[in-house]
Amino acid sequence: MPGLDILRYAAFTTRSDGGNPAGVVLDASTLDDASMQRIAVEIDFSETAFVTGVGDDGALTIRYFSPIAEVPFCGHATVAAAVALADAGRVSAGAIRFATPVGVVVIQVSTDAAGTRASFTSIEPSVSPLTEDDLAAILDEIGLDASVLDAELPPRIAHAGNPHPVVVVADRAAFDDFSFDAERVRALMDDRGWPATITVAHRLSPDRFVARNLFPVGRITEDPATGSAGASFGAYLRSLDAVTPPARVVIEQGAHAGRPGELTVDIPVTGGIVVSGNAVRI
Repeated sequence: MPGLDILRYAAFTTRSDGGNPAGVVLDASTLDDASMQRIAVEIDFSETAFVTGVGDDGALTIRYFSPIAEVPFCGHATVAAAVALADAGRVSAGAIRFATPVGVVVIQVSTDAAGTRASFTSIEPSVSPLTEDDLAAILDEIGLDASVLDAELPPRIAHAGNPHPVVVVADRAAFDDFSFDAERVRALMDDRGWPATITVAHRLSPDRFVARNLFPVGRITEDPATGSAGASFGAYLRSLDAVTPPARVVIEQGAHAGRPGELTVDIPVTGGIVVSGNAVRI
């Protein structure tokens, strides 16, 4: 749109060709829903973040749109928007408060040797069972048998802003090699009311995982780096006593989508999960 500054950032990476690209509009106060949706379609990244104003409590209001619909929360676009605000000189090192559709999210912005870094604390997460029917449907779509799953990390639905089905595969080759039909997975996700990603993960070590996040929207099939899924995964590990909080795990993601990145996930004893990473302008 004429006169509108539309930025593009890559989150959870120090390289413009890595991580997860997000659109960012820092002044979207005059945009209506249709305009934001249209911009998200034109940018054609998995999500675009729109900073729409300042609430009565001083928190910046923010909304997220994928190319097909508004989504309640998006971690990588949150990180991208926070770093963009810092780059624009609108915030200094310290805390930013975003009023998102799922609640207020606090972001810490800092600098390190690699550049500008942002950490967000999720809302209070929840974890619930994944039904046998839902698990069977997911495995059918990715062509895997239940025998390849990690018995110590059973499937669940984890929610730290968006509901994310979580399936952990013990066999590395099965994890690397599975494929899926994007249209069929999108139909499954729409039918189940899963607005974000399906997380398929593999444990590399007690504190390091690799993940593939299925997210068919437009030309995208796999999300390169998913902040909300990282937060959900941290909550998932805590709920299973798979880590001893306070704990830190690292999630590698994006290599299968051609944009490798890395998410740092800090898991406190209670409360929201903290996800952090760098972001750079594309």
